[in-house]
Amino acid sequence: MNDIFETIEDKKDLYTIITLKKEQVLFHEGDLCKEIGIILQGQIAIISYMEDGRQIIFNRLNKSGIFGNNLLFSSEPYYKGNIIATLDSRIALIKKEDLLKLLENDSTFMLEYLRILSDQGKQLNFKIRLLSLDLARDRFYHYMHDHKNHIVIGSISELASELFLSRETLSRLLNSLIREKRIIKDGKHITLL
Repeated sequence: MNDIFETIEDKKDLYTIITLKKEQVLFHEGDLCKEIGIILQGQIAIISYMEDGRQIIFNRLNKSGIFGNNLLFSSEPYYKGNIIATLDSRIALIKKEDLLKLLENDSTFMLEYLRILSDQGKQLNFKIRLLSLDLARDRFYHYMHDHKNHIVIGSISELASELFLSRETLSRLLNSLIREKRIIKDGKHITLL
């Protein structure tokens, strides 16, 4: 199963579908989390803003991604960042009580939900390891190895955000690695040699 929503699509009484335009905020930092969201189409980002105006992107989620699940049963169920559509998006929202019904009565949904939670845990461990690496070069190599030595990027800024580096630092590093013949950059494709 690759799409958790397919397991419940016929149970229309257990979810609400909303449509968001690009850059539209669904939830603000500090809002109470009362439901999970499943992305049906588009992309959302969880973003927090620093006092100096810089933004921190905690996560980007695409189709079948879930948000709110780590907060819903938490002792502090408040969003830690804004939930913003980065593309025009459609989202299915499932309230806490309906999620509990699904987990109790639908084993296919439950197994897919648990798989997604496990994958998110692995992704969090990857980010923690990435942040533990002090050198930009080490972060880049770790990221590339995790992506089987080939990535397709949207932009240098997006990749810098993924690596928790400044755009300038990453640009200098990529140029250096190209000169050293350690990577090939062809348009939006980067391959580690």
